[in-house]
Amino acid sequence: MESSLNFFNKQKASFGRHETFALRYSWLTKGFQAFDSNKAIFSSPDKSIIELGVGKNMVNAIKYWLRATTVLKDDTAEGLIATPIGKAIFSKDGWDPYLEDEATIWLIHWLLTTNCELASAWYWFFNCFHKSEFTSEEASEALADFVRNNLSGKHSEKTVKHEIAMILRMYSPPRINANTQLEDSLDTPLSSLKLVTAAEGSRLYHSYASGQLNLPTSVIGYATNEVFNLRRTDILSINDLMYGQTNGIAIGSVFRLTESALLAKLENLVRAYPASFQINETAGINQLSRIDNSVSSLDFLSHYYQTQA
Repeated sequence: MESSLNFFNKQKASFGRHETFALRYSWLTKGFQAFDSNKAIFSSPDKSIIELGVGKNMVNAIKYWLRATTVLKDDTAEGLIATPIGKAIFSKDGWDPYLEDEATIWLIHWLLTTNCELASAWYWFFNCFHKSEFTSEEASEALADFVRNNLSGKHSEKTVKHEIAMILRMYSPPRINANTQLEDSLDTPLSSLKLVTAAEGSRLYHSYASGQLNLPTSVIGYATNEVFNLRRTDILSINDLMYGQTNGIAIGSVFRLTESALLAKLENLVRAYPASFQINETAGINQLSRIDNSVSSLDFLSHYYQTQA
């Protein structure tokens, strides 16, 4: 099966395309449904400004976030097109167009942080950066080092470092003070996952691994199946799924799971879908095997949302 994921490509990384606007709750729904009604919406600046009810820079930001979360993608033949996951969730009769189910927020997180080309800083922070306590400056410098040592082409160091501020703004419930904009503090969906928190009384941020009890098994199923498709294999070690290859996609890291929590999630996955997966031990190494590689990743999500409905 084809995967929607891509391997890390040092020539295709990008930074700072969001016009300094963080992703907001309504933007994916509003942007996708506007595009669904008029495929040329983002090619007509005047129409998009009127239809979306925002300024030009925000229109560009909405388009960026739709692409960064792979709700829309660029097609060489057709231009901008809706993806299967975009249609499934955000169509007017989709599974959860208004992000009412936390599972959808987890899914958006996965889609964003595994897009190493259009959301390179998000990919790096959740797959490659493993410090559980850090300052914004430490994370910014670490990202700048990664870019200098691993990427081709010129990338503005200032722009690269500013990406960390955007990540922290989107994922960390904000420190409320006199300068905090109420709109920003209430309208950042990914902060509800609590994957990053600001330590009180200091400049430190925390991003600890935990059990993530609210992370649904079906989202793990979708993610795992996508990794199998990307790697073109039906057997992966649990350690590989936890930490990934060098500069690879790591399920355990993306979802900030402990090793025992990831194993528990995968055991739940096997119990829920015994015809699709099984866990084996070979030479003392725990491995997850995919029994049926014809199953679509979307099937795991379809089962979840139908059950919820």
